[in-house]
Formats: sequence, C-alpha cells, structure tokens
Amino acid sequence: MIAPRPAVLKMAPYHPPSGGRAGKLRLDFNENTVGCSPRVAEYLREVLTQPLLAVYPEYEDTRPALATFFGISPDELLLSNGTDEAIQVLINTYVDDGDEVLTLTPSYAMYRFYAELAGAQVREVPYEADTLAFPVARFLAQIRPSTKAILVANPNNPTGCGVSLAVVEQVLQAAPRAAVLIDEAYYEFCGRTALPLLNKYPNLFVSRTFSKAYGMAAMRMGCLMSNAANMAHLRKAQSPYSVNLLAALAARVAVADTEYVSTYVAEAVASRETLYRFFDEMKIGYWRSEANFVLFRAGERAVPIRDELRRRGVLVRDRSYELPGAVRVTVGRAEQTERFMQELREIW
Repeated sequence: MIAPRPAVLKMAPYHPPSGGRAGKLRLDFNENTVGCSPRVAEYLREVLTQPLLAVYPEYEDTRPALATFFGISPDELLLSNGTDEAIQVLINTYVDDGDEVLTLTPSYAMYRFYAELAGAQVREVPYEADTLAFPVARFLAQIRPSTKAILVANPNNPTGCGVSLAVVEQVLQAAPRAAVLIDEAYYEFCGRTALPLLNKYPNLFVSRTFSKAYGMAAMRMGCLMSNAANMAHLRKAQSPYSVNLLAALAARVAVADTEYVSTYVAEAVASRETLYRFFDEMKIGYWRSEANFVLFRAGERAVPIRDELRRRGVLVRDRSYELPGAVRVTVGRAEQTERFMQELREIW
C-alpha cells in the first residue's frame, strides 16, 4: 500500500445512504420530490445526439444566461459540478495546509470534508442547543485574524434554520481577510439572498445549486459567485471541463421555466406548514424550517422509525448521529406529505 497524505489518514470516510432508493417515496435527501421541469427533459431529448456527446463542453451561452438570471455579470460567476465542487474550488484557492477554517455544527458534511482534505484545521461552532438558532455572539467570537475561510449554509442543513443578512454582514465585517461562503442551496424556499452584497464585500462568496428546487440532482450542476477579481483566481483552481455539457444546457432551460419552480416551491412550503400542524396534533417535537425539510424529534426510536418507514416505502433521514433522536423529512407535494403523515401516524 502507498501511504496517503496525513490529512487523508485522519479523515473519516463519508458514506451517504444513497442505495436502494428506486421506487420509494424519496423524502430523505431534500431533492425535488417530483423531478425537474418537463421543459428540461424535452430539450435534452431534442438536442442529445452522438456527435454532441463526442465534444468537450462549451459554456459561452450558459454563463451569460445564468449571470443574467442571478443579476450579476458573467465574470462574477463560476459554473461548478454541484455545490460540492464550488466548496472544493474555494478551499483549494484560499486554504493551505494547516490553515484555519470556521464553520458550524451540525451542518453540511462537505464543508469539513473538503477542508480536512486540504489539511486545514477545522473549528466548528455548535448551533444553539435547544432552538438550533444561529449562535451569533459565539460564532463572531471564534473569528480570528488567522481564519482563512468561513463556510455557512443559509438556510442550514439539517436544522432548517436561517440567518439574517444583518448577521451575514457582521460575519463579513469581522473576517475581512477570510473567504466567507454563504451556501444558498435552499434559497428558493426562503427567498433571502446575500447576492446584493457581492460588490460591497470583497470577501463574500455565494453558492447556489440545481439539485434541490430545480430537480436536477443527477446532473450535478451548481454556481459560485463573487466579484470578478476573486473569480479570476478561482477559475485557475478549477478543472476546465468539470461541468458536463448536458448539465450546462439543462440549467439554461431550468431557470427559464420560472413558473415550474415557483409552483413547486409554493407546494413544498405549504406542505411544510401541513407538517407543523400534524406534529402539533401528534405532540411530536420539531424545529421550524426555512428550507424544504423539517427536522423532528423521534427520541430513542429514531432509527427504528426510519427503518419501518423504509419498509413501507417512505425514505427519511436519521440525523441522530448529530442530534440525538432527530429525524429529517423532506417536504414536497401535498399527496406525498399526506402519505408520510399517514405512515408515521400508524407506527408512532
């Protein structure tokens, strides 16, 4: 065996429970529960040819189209292979071995994953114990002159809590020499974005994904945005063809079908409220969410409940390894939420 880098030896492997999901109600990964816009699938069927698949992708049309949609200039936008590559490119650009990266816990596992892979020293600030609210004072107190990157999901996964733009600005002001990433994977479900702050704070980076509201998780399509000077450095740290052509084509069509996305988001937000009423009726504890999922308290039965729901064809995500007794359920259309509630009611 060839010995890997020490940073790799220290890392715990990440094993997402993604197998055996076909044919089940997918309420475990916060995906769009019905799929992408029909226009996306139709367009790909129209353009997909053997010659098209034989050439390296070109992004000349996609980058301006998405930049216009986000209200920024094309030189402020980086296309990425999902949000994961956006995180990786940011870390690769600004973090050296031994540098300090600050994030929160529990949060998206890939923040720690890519920071540790780079050999960084990762410090995690816990969300507030009972409310899971953003720990403003404690987080700001942990920012040091040596902090090289700060990674924040807004809203956060798996807690569903969000943070105000006023607090985002406090973080940016407290860490002028750190790259501050605001990961807006669930932006569509809360409607709050830090994009208007891009030109005010040169240390701000904002990421978006097409894996959630847009229903394109299989395509692995994301975006990273910052000022043009930062983007020039990030492009040097990115593989030139990391985003496949079909994903780039699909993204242009997806953002054009605003009615499809807004309709699905409205259904998911309504389902979120339905779940709150159900949990109140059942006297099941939960945390209010700004995303397309709700975290609820199952206590010592968290894993058995997850397993029994899976046996019944409904997938949810156990998060008790981070928050004892917590289970996360994705919200989608009304009939999907109704099925989840029916099955949970029977086994509760």
